[in-house]
Amino acid sequence: MPDGAARPDLRADCANCFALCCVALPFSASADFAVDKRAGTPCANLGADFRCGIHRELRPRGFAGCAVFDCFGAGQKVSQVTFGGRDWRGDPRAGARMFEVFPVMRQLHELLWYLNEALALPAARPLREEIRDGLAAIERLAMGSPAELLELDVAAHRREAASLLRAASALARGAGRGNADHAGADLAGAGLRNARLRGADLRGALLIGADLTGADLRSADLLGADLRGARLGGADLTGAIFLIQAQLDAARGDAATRLSPWLTRPAHWTADGAPSGRPRATGTSAAPGSAKRPKPQRASGVSRSPRRRGGR
Repeated sequence: MPDGAARPDLRADCANCFALCCVALPFSASADFAVDKRAGTPCANLGADFRCGIHRELRPRGFAGCAVFDCFGAGQKVSQVTFGGRDWRGDPRAGARMFEVFPVMRQLHELLWYLNEALALPAARPLREEIRDGLAAIERLAMGSPAELLELDVAAHRREAASLLRAASALARGAGRGNADHAGADLAGAGLRNARLRGADLRGALLIGADLTGADLRSADLLGADLRGARLGGADLTGAIFLIQAQLDAARGDAATRLSPWLTRPAHWTADGAPSGRPRATGTSAAPGSAKRPKPQRASGVSRSPRRRGGR
């Protein structure tokens, strides 16, 4: 199991967060969100108790993007540690700063998650000292004051971590042995049924709506790959590197999809891999009423994954 998966501080704990993902982040009406919302504005579905009023109906109500968001524990860290339990309703002045700090903390916690996973890769043993040093450095940054966090050059830290993660991935995948290299490739809607992608580099690949039915993705690097609407029925993702739960939650799999034991089969996956809940565009994921594929929403630096929002 990746070390990050065993760390509760890197998992979202909504009960100890003041709904920061529902306020701080913006979203646009699309296949993932039913409405527009500006950054710093509370979502219309947010209750007085900091809970989502439609949490159990996010997908059918058009908020699939909320259902797949992962803050990597940044929400409770900012709420309870950085700001000492002050909430933005009780202290509006602190709230404005909280909304600025939250995206920074999320990026730091994302780095901690991936570096912890890299540390647990047996083949990456030669890099363990460097990875440990990188982890310690990010841990120290994450404990900074609001002012210190807002002054960070997060992009620079992400580049440093990306170099380590890339090297660890190469060792784990046995790079140089003829592994397919599709890093950053636009494979949206691609027909990859039964594709042999074991040990492939799919880091940052755009796989929206791709047909990966029955594909062999064992030990493939999927860091930041956009799997929204990708068909994973019968695919083997055992040991896939840097694959996170949010990516699976955005995809479509079935009972035959094979996963590593630390990942959970999403509840909305059906027996045959067909979509459930609110109908969505087939092939590439498109905004309602549009025939155009939406631009991928990029996460800077380390990963390129769909912009996600938090279900609570």
